[in-house]
Amino acid sequence: MAIRKIALISFHTSPLATLGGKDTGGMNVFVRETARELAHRNIAVDVFTRSQSAQSLRVDPRIAPNARVIHVPAGPEEAVPKRELWRYVEPFTEWLRRFSSAENEDETTLHRTPDGLDRRPYDLIHSHYWLSGLVADNLRQCWGTRYVHTFHTLAELKNQIAESPDQREPVERLRGELSICSSADLITASTKVEQQQLAHYYGASTARIRVVPPGVDTAKFHPIEQSYAKSVIGAPQAHRMVLFAGRIEPLKGIDTLFRAMAIVSERLSKGKRDGANPGFDLCVAVIGGDPSETGQRENVEMARLHALRNELGLNDLITFIGARDQDTLQYYYSAADCLVMPSHYESFGMVALEAMACGTPVVVSDVGGLSQLVRHNQTGFKVQTKDVSAMADAIERLLTNEVLRRRMGYRASCYAEDYSWSKIVDRLMGVYEELI
Repeated sequence: MAIRKIALISFHTSPLATLGGKDTGGMNVFVRETARELAHRNIAVDVFTRSQSAQSLRVDPRIAPNARVIHVPAGPEEAVPKRELWRYVEPFTEWLRRFSSAENEDETTLHRTPDGLDRRPYDLIHSHYWLSGLVADNLRQCWGTRYVHTFHTLAELKNQIAESPDQREPVERLRGELSICSSADLITASTKVEQQQLAHYYGASTARIRVVPPGVDTAKFHPIEQSYAKSVIGAPQAHRMVLFAGRIEPLKGIDTLFRAMAIVSERLSKGKRDGANPGFDLCVAVIGGDPSETGQRENVEMARLHALRNELGLNDLITFIGARDQDTLQYYYSAADCLVMPSHYESFGMVALEAMACGTPVVVSDVGGLSQLVRHNQTGFKVQTKDVSAMADAIERLLTNEVLRRRMGYRASCYAEDYSWSKIVDRLMGVYEELI
């Protein structure tokens, strides 16, 4: 049976959202690019996400021809704390059920039960994040449609690195993830490490888990001449640039980067004074969040990082540039001499993959998916989480050794070609076809 129509559920965040916002990141890219690639293969795709603005188009066709983002009114049409969103799973599900029935009521090829009700408006469902999994499970019971689930992050792993009670995930999420591990027809994990974590911490059957990593748009993310990239984003040509891109939250470990840069800056300044090296200007760009005063009031971590920058005397070195549209990121990656991901936990690390595709070496924490994605001493450096000194050493090596940086960047871009979205969706299609 050929796959003709798929529902993607992205309950808490829209694939159209700007990267680096409060709840936007690699999952948004995964959903959007999967939808686009499926649509290019003549598979109709509907992406369902909770509406966060009454001004949003209810049905938005911008994602790609043959693919739609549908904003579901479930709860207030405004931003809601993520911890409270589980309360709106049932109204989200009910609205989606009514929507699909109304859309398909005139079609004659639908599977219908004796009471005439539409049960299978989609060939299958692919849900993303635990809230979406709860929706998918409800819809399977309603429609009889099987579903694939991708967690993206796991509550148990986040709780293990939480440094305060407010950073722990709610019990509703833990229960939801356990339930989904039992109910999903198939689960995809980003890496073999995540597959093992699902089995160990959640009791998920490895027989139902398929490893499918996120991909990268190699038509967009590819090496761009550095001086041109700098001119596009307005970065000084003489500066060597260190880049961070992602959400502004404690588990991203951005404070480790700041402390490492304080060491690097002091070493380079001393070397310049002593004549040990020719010296160069340095800058650090932080993409993500809202760095304004309002943004700092709304995001405790953003305010803390501003205070830390001031405490370390790095106000002239580090610039918070806020969230950036996905269509401009390739220029930031290509302008940078290295990208740093000092995360305490990453299920995969899509930002690192995008930077590598642009020929930019990376310095990352040796955790989760980053441990498998980055090849140490080949496409970048891996350091232990929170090891400020080791991170400073790695960054300094890339900044001061042009031959090493270019060699690693070339290897990184070659390596990333194996993660093109076309190849990744080929693997996803194999998973989907198991359920048809």
